Amino acid sequence: MDSFGRNLLKELQTNSRLSTAELARRVGLSPTATAERMKQMEEQGIVRAYTVEMDREALGLEVMAFVRMTCEGQHYYRLLEFIQGLEEVRECHHLTGGDAFLLKVTTTSMSGLEALIEVLLPYGNPVTSLVLSTPIERRPYNVTGKLTSVTRKQRPALRR
Repeated sequence: MDSFGRNLLKELQTNSRLSTAELARRVGLSPTATAERMKQMEEQGIVRAYTVEMDREALGLEVMAFVRMTCEGQHYYRLLEFIQGLEEVRECHHLTGGDAFLLKVTTTSMSGLEALIEVLLPYGNPVTSLVLSTPIERRPYNVTGKLTSVTRKQRPALRR
């Protein structure tokens, strides 16, 4: 990907509602070239969606938690199928290590979280951590594909 493509991605991460004409102006391309690049990035799967971020608390979803799930082999696929229908489950990540899954969940109340945990019990062992606050909610990707904030030289020396 060239600098025009990376600049398009930077701008879209800031505001995905920008018009093609405004994107073109910001990155220094014609509107036609910008539209073509956007189409190519969509076809390649680099850009998957244009979304709206909402305030979950304004929607009445007061409680956010992470639920780590361990489950035996026979419950693994049943759990995956079951959580597809749970709108409280916002994200599901398959993990290495002792836990099988990490679920990000939201509910309207603590009693709602308790009910969610109870319906998960037949599938395995849920371990829940409540979110108190979110200092970093969503950080834009570095579109260069390189992470530069930590290098080997910056690592603190281990004390013995």
